[in-house]
Amino acid sequence: MRFRLSEKVPNRPVVEDDKTPQDVETTVADDKETNPTKDKDTDSSSDRDDSNADFQRGDEAIRAMTQIWTKRDLVIAYILIWLISFIQAFSAGIIGTMTPYVTSSFGAHSLTSTMGIVASLVSGLIKLPYAKLLNIWGRPQSFGVVIIIMTLGIVMMAACNSVYVYAAALVFYNVGYSTINFTTTIFIADTSSLKSRAFMLAFAGSPYLATVWAYGPAAESALDGIGFRWGLGVWAIVYPVVCTPLWALFYYYQRKAEKAGLYKNEPSGRNFTESLMHWAKEFDVIGLLLVATGLALFLLSFSIYSYQKDEWKSPLIICFFIFGGLLIIAFALWEKYWAPVTFIPWHLIKNRTVFFTYTMMASIYTAWYIWDNYFYSFLIVVFNESVTNASYISNIYTVGSTFIALVMGVVIRINGRLKWQALYLGVPLTILGVSLMIHFRQPDSHIGYIVMCQIFIAFGGGILVICEQMTVMAVSTQRDIPAVLAMESMIANMGGAIGGAIAAAMWTGIFPKKLLEYLPASSQADFATIYGDILVQSSYAIGSPTRDAINKAYGDTQRLMLIAATCLYSITLVSVIMWKDINVKKIHQVKGMVW
Repeated sequence: MRFRLSEKVPNRPVVEDDKTPQDVETTVADDKETNPTKDKDTDSSSDRDDSNADFQRGDEAIRAMTQIWTKRDLVIAYILIWLISFIQAFSAGIIGTMTPYVTSSFGAHSLTSTMGIVASLVSGLIKLPYAKLLNIWGRPQSFGVVIIIMTLGIVMMAACNSVYVYAAALVFYNVGYSTINFTTTIFIADTSSLKSRAFMLAFAGSPYLATVWAYGPAAESALDGIGFRWGLGVWAIVYPVVCTPLWALFYYYQRKAEKAGLYKNEPSGRNFTESLMHWAKEFDVIGLLLVATGLALFLLSFSIYSYQKDEWKSPLIICFFIFGGLLIIAFALWEKYWAPVTFIPWHLIKNRTVFFTYTMMASIYTAWYIWDNYFYSFLIVVFNESVTNASYISNIYTVGSTFIALVMGVVIRINGRLKWQALYLGVPLTILGVSLMIHFRQPDSHIGYIVMCQIFIAFGGGILVICEQMTVMAVSTQRDIPAVLAMESMIANMGGAIGGAIAAAMWTGIFPKKLLEYLPASSQADFATIYGDILVQSSYAIGSPTRDAINKAYGDTQRLMLIAATCLYSITLVSVIMWKDINVKKIHQVKGMVW
């Protein structure tokens, strides 16, 4: 989804004063086999002792840091996280708004969805090795690297001279964006009690309430004035300036904890070759390459087949499809039988609640990207909205989900429950909103009905996302949280990539055929130009035969995309039913100075 609640703080800092320094991390035993006396539908505070666990350098460092810093430092850290979230929200909105115009400037508007597939895949898959990097190397060191990656991506976007360079830049940008986002989420998980964490996550995401009203006019002003290059390039300056203070704060306290002897940073004793082999095994480089290449080839076959002369019979598409599938199978076999260190944390996925949370994530993100990929273009062309108004409407989800997440944070802190809000509010509201759009997202409909549907989806999606993040953290120990959140984020990105691939396949397979069918004879010669450029599509006069034909082609294509998305939400419903009823008020994970 365009907005994910992945970093978020409550109204007052607290120390877990009901525990002593000897308290250990605890978690819920989720499987019946682990705790056969527990009722299968509920979770309580049955704890697992991790005090003797073999924590890695990054884990030890953050645990030591929370023992020595003050309430003032904690407040400063959360203010900086909020500022980073603000910049991410604002810049992502501007970049997302400008992307259709960048692709249109190269005559490739239809590639808008296709370009995001590889970027989404890579940014999702990178989370698991990055989570391990956070644990092994340390939070601030890893954070510094991804700030550089983000900045490099933005510079490439601003300087691009072809749609292919822009697509490559999107990969760097998405990797940097998602890992910065992930790092701040882990910071919050490291420095918050579980019962308050939902509100903290929601509060850190609250900048979205303001940025949705600002980035539309800002993007429109940039497009009309300085152009998309400077509109994008300015963020290469802003990001390092805003992110560096948080990096410096955490690095300072990590060094201070090391000097105080709270944890040791001992040399490994390995030479360069030995270190290279060791880290290649630790980060499962072979597994990462297999799954990344396999998924990229497999999903791209769906989105680029229409550009080949023989479409699905094209040798290129057949090779992409077959070799992509074989590489995915090879990845599964590698992980199962040969990987010295598995890329996927299988011991966590065996947990019933974690497994069905992941299936829920896969379904909602796949469905979202099927119906949302061309929604902004639909508003511009079919409803003739300005850039500003289109950005407002397309971001109703952002505002509504942010607001409801704040409310849910308070509710969860009070009653501690997660499952029932998702089952009785989140899922029904989401299905209602998307299914109603099958009827209302048509040229002859009123924009108010679409706004109504977006509000339903916003409230439903906000509840689901905050509950699923809390669910996987609640059934994990503190040291496992980076891994379960990385897997959750990877599945979300893969779901988005699959949804994007399906959307691209449906759009490129249905829209041009409908457009050719409906265009009047006088406009048939301009088909290629109309199909490839959103500006050309919206330039025809309202009510003219050509504009009516374009609008009707949009409506027919969108209807089928919405029907496909609605069907996928049945998986979401079943998945939430299979969650266990967890009470986060009875689970303690962290100690020291925390919120």
